[in-house]
Amino acid sequence: MKFAVLQFFSWPGRRNPLPVVYERAMQRIEIMDQTGYDAVWLAEHHFTTYSVCPSVHMMGLHVASHTQHLRIGTGISLASFYHPLRLAEEVALLDVLSGGRVNWGAGSGFDPTEFKAFGVPPEERYSRFREAVEIVLAAWTQERLNWNGQHWQFEDVEVLPKPLQHPHPPSWVAVSSLDSIAWAARHGLSVMMGPHAHCDDMAHKVESYQTELAANGYQMDGRNIPMAQLIAVAQTDAEAEEIARRGAQWMVDSYMNSSKTVNATSSITQRRSPQGSYTIDPIQHYLDGVVIYGTPERVYDEIQRRRETMYLDYLMCAPLSHHSFTLFTEKVLPRFQ
Repeated sequence: MKFAVLQFFSWPGRRNPLPVVYERAMQRIEIMDQTGYDAVWLAEHHFTTYSVCPSVHMMGLHVASHTQHLRIGTGISLASFYHPLRLAEEVALLDVLSGGRVNWGAGSGFDPTEFKAFGVPPEERYSRFREAVEIVLAAWTQERLNWNGQHWQFEDVEVLPKPLQHPHPPSWVAVSSLDSIAWAARHGLSVMMGPHAHCDDMAHKVESYQTELAANGYQMDGRNIPMAQLIAVAQTDAEAEEIARRGAQWMVDSYMNSSKTVNATSSITQRRSPQGSYTIDPIQHYLDGVVIYGTPERVYDEIQRRRETMYLDYLMCAPLSHHSFTLFTEKVLPRFQ
């Protein structure tokens, strides 16, 4: 089983100077480099204090200069907002300069503020993202690129540099809906998930992905599915639950609401049962089956349970406090090594 960290660069209340946010994140990343984590996945966001990291590729180079072993994941490159050739160049350059340590994750984005500011029509969200991913992979693997698509056309373009890893960095696309899972499977693409879906829904999505892959002639063997999971660890279950509750409130207030997301919170908090679907309180949604929280022992047990019930083989931790990260690193991670 692999472990990684989904690294946000949150600036709550702007309480500290922003350089302090980056400095503390780098201190955590340097610890990851020495303690057996597979990768740090850098979260890209724009125009919000939820995570002030508008360029995961530039931040990735900074991480590369401060680490030796850690793989550098983009979690995610918001492909809908990039010119795909520029995206291919930047990620390939990061791969070369990091010594071949890039994990490339790509996604479509969700925040209407970003779509409006970048001049991208929200209704083109998926078509731009999907075409951009195909172009990036083609640019990395073809000597010269010719392309005639819906949004972009290129003729005889040599995209340089090529990635150091051959044929290209390990790549994933972020998926949340069954439609996006089916699209990824049809193209033989690996997927990454979370951190907002209930663990029961995650299991259903993995099963759907496996079925769709097989139906399209692709194998599951050799693929990891990185799953982002919010983590709250403390000395007592009660303290951990309070951290989890505050973290859930932070998520909802930051962007999981109808004023800030393309699909609105209802799409996140819809749950299925044998009697049909129903909606629950968004905070309770996180506490009931999204956040992994408790003492180190309880967190260890819950991870083991999710390994069995939701096919968890690559845990991308999103710690909800620095103390959670420390306790997880010192008390939980060693038990899996």
